[in-house]
Order: sequence, then C-alpha cells, then structure tokens
Amino acid sequence: MAHILIIEDHQDNRDVTALILTDAGHTVISAGDGFNGLHMAEYNQPDLIVMDLALPKLNGWETTRRLKANPATWHIPVIACTAHVLPDDRARALAAGCVSVIAKPFEIETLVTQIAKALAQHTRVRSVGSG
Repeated sequence: MAHILIIEDHQDNRDVTALILTDAGHTVISAGDGFNGLHMAEYNQPDLIVMDLALPKLNGWETTRRLKANPATWHIPVIACTAHVLPDDRARALAAGCVSVIAKPFEIETLVTQIAKALAQHTRVRSVGSG
C-alpha cells in the first residue's frame, strides 16, 4: 500500500491514526511538530501526509505551505485532519495546499476513503506528468 507520514502533536491521536492506517495496510511514520514533519517528509519521501493544523512551533497551515514550496516535497499530497473545521479554516487549509480536510473526531471509514482517493488522484497526476 502506501507510506504515510502523520504530523500530529498529540501522541494518542498519532497512535490511533497510525493503528488505523497500519490496519488498512499502510506503513506509517510520524512527527510531533511541523519542523520535524518537514524534515521527515523531505528525508523519507512519503506517499501522503496526514497533517494536524494546530501544531506547536510551526502550525499545519505553514508546514503545508513550506512542503508545497519545497521542490523535494511539493508533490506529496497532504490531508488536513483537524478540529479546525470552520469554513475559513477549511479554505485556509486548501489554499495552503491540502487536498482535503477531515474533521476530528473522524470516522475511520472517512479517513481511509479520503486517503485512498488522494493516493489514486496523486498516482494519476504523476503518471500523466511522467508520460
């Protein structure tokens, strides 16, 4: 399946999300803040990132903007997984470069479905771009 980076500051949320994704057949790595997430994304080149927006040190909106500005990581799809789901928050996440926004607490099916959708779209875009 896919190699997924979870950027989430709450250990319990990281653990639960990792368990769900591992159970779905993915391999998972994680970071507890935006700065570590940037480093791990560049070094590990995951297939997808699940991003909390309320992160310490560097919030998820700015972390996503930096990922999208970096030639080494711009291509990695980012899904925001956050309690910040007001219309303005969603718009900011999409403007920063997220492909979708999932509200916390989330349904397992929603997370797995959105990841599959983002991975399928990313695969289509990359194969069209490489041809």
